[in-house]
Amino acid sequence: TWIEEIEKFDITREYYNPIKNFSFVSPTNEIMISGSFNSACVLDVRRTYQYLASRAASEGSTLLVKSQVIDVQKNPQRHSSILKVNSPGGPLDVEATLVIDASGFTSFVSRRLGYVESWKRYGIGAEYECYCDSVDSQTLCLMVGQIYSEAGYAWVFPLSKNRLRIGVGIGKPNSIVDPLTKLNQIMKSRLPPLDKLGKIQPLEFHYGMIPNEGLRSNSVFDGLIMVGDTVGQANPLVLEGIRYAIEFGRLAGKVGAESLQHNSSRDSLRPYEVANKNLLGRKIKSALKVQSRWLGLSDSEWDKEIEIIKELSIDEFLDFIKSDFTYTKMAKLALNHPKLMVKQLFNLVLNR
Repeated sequence: TWIEEIEKFDITREYYNPIKNFSFVSPTNEIMISGSFNSACVLDVRRTYQYLASRAASEGSTLLVKSQVIDVQKNPQRHSSILKVNSPGGPLDVEATLVIDASGFTSFVSRRLGYVESWKRYGIGAEYECYCDSVDSQTLCLMVGQIYSEAGYAWVFPLSKNRLRIGVGIGKPNSIVDPLTKLNQIMKSRLPPLDKLGKIQPLEFHYGMIPNEGLRSNSVFDGLIMVGDTVGQANPLVLEGIRYAIEFGRLAGKVGAESLQHNSSRDSLRPYEVANKNLLGRKIKSALKVQSRWLGLSDSEWDKEIEIIKELSIDEFLDFIKSDFTYTKMAKLALNHPKLMVKQLFNLVLNR
């Protein structure tokens, strides 16, 4: 994610590893875009979650650890929902006027209430967190092409001088390949840039899914707000969504608290939906167009594509990879880069 964005949430340096350089590796090409300052970061996700939980506890929230919602039912007479929860202390029934569904990819609560269906297009990621002898802790690397992922990319995300994450993401239904199979092949063959890392010893394994369809058409219903992966708040280019989840989680809390005097009716929750669509709708839709192009590239086309990316300045690259596709910025990029391929890419975003 991005340092400027994450520090707005009071998440400080102790919770992330700063990044200033970005490397792209394709089957026969490699580029580096170097920055003069740290702009991105790799979060220590576990510590960040613990920090956010501590913040919530300090504000008076009650947290149920290792607890799972197994069912939810509406109670129209009381304008509420009943959450059935399995917890370490035994089963619980929790009644709430407003539920903020942050159940992630499964969208469990919203699906059980009948408001949404399961995601049809999504990414699956498999990742090892590893000890390595030699890590460039300031450089993030993305690897593209069939040898790395049939429909997506692989990555090397540094956490420190001797610790990093090596992973593979594959888009569904574009490919039926299991990302873990691909990841193990990359690890065994030590494909670039793994060949430069010295000893690689996996310490943890992570596996997850992220929606890849853009925003759901609605993000609020009577007594319900959807946040994060539940509603599709993710950047389709690099499939990162934690900053959106935090930002819109805060907004959901603010709008939700104000809505309680109106029984959290859909109309009272409308400010959240308006903000969600206005701030993210066009940005995510434009990024999906670029991603759709990327998912269809052959190895030779990827070699050329990263040459397009190489043309960008560090500031232009950051705007692009963050999906900051304002019309003014993208039109300026198209004018500043005369190469036909560059114009084609940016015109795609601008609907030309």
